[in-house]
Amino acid sequence: MAKCPLCGGDRAPGTTIFSVDLGDGVVVVRSVPAQVCSQCEEEWIDDQTAKDLEDIVEQARKRRHQVEVLTFPSGRK
Repeated sequence: MAKCPLCGGDRAPGTTIFSVDLGDGVVVVRSVPAQVCSQCEEEWIDDQTAKDLEDIVEQARKRRHQVEVLTFPSGRK
């Protein structure tokens, strides 16, 4: 198990919430896979998840909703 570089706690698989302000709207993505520190609760996402989030946000940007709340697709990661 990986150690947290901030506090030394254990990092374990978990989920987080990702949000972004697009200026003319807000996108919130729930249940994003992440490594989460058991002690300080700092979160890390891997490169593929970050790319998937970029794709999700770009699609949301095209829909131009003022607020959009999504769940990270379970088939991704």
